[in-house]
Amino acid sequence: MTAQNDQGEARKRWMSLLAKSPPARLAALTRDMTDWPAFEWLRPPEVGGVMVRGRTGGTGAPFNLGEMTVTRCALRLATGEVGHGYVQGRDKAHAERAALIDAMMQTKRADALRRAVLDPLATQMQADKASRAAKAAATKVDFFTMVRGED
Repeated sequence: MTAQNDQGEARKRWMSLLAKSPPARLAALTRDMTDWPAFEWLRPPEVGGVMVRGRTGGTGAPFNLGEMTVTRCALRLATGEVGHGYVQGRDKAHAERAALIDAMMQTKRADALRRAVLDPLATQMQADKASRAAKAAATKVDFFTMVRGED
């Protein structure tokens, strides 16, 4: 795999993490960041809708599941890096934070941002997922058939 593909995969992972992050948690992790870089809007935050598609059993024919509200934006740092933010819901500040972090992850500040923002987000989201899985497992019912005496 080439270095460009590796960077693209890494960017997909952090953008997914930012999009799925709870807005309050992302705001709390970035609250102390006072040195946000200057930027210009390429596309200011705007709210819209997207069609969500699904597949029966995960592999069947695609079908339209329904619509979902999203907020998106795009910006360019003064140093030239472009950041995009796509988040579920109507939270424009969440989309702006996601776009800023996306752009800043393409700079020399990437390692510091990963430690301060992305790693804590990933850890919390993994813990939340494990908690949900444990709650679901507690309700699991195993059905079995005992041998009946009727042959």
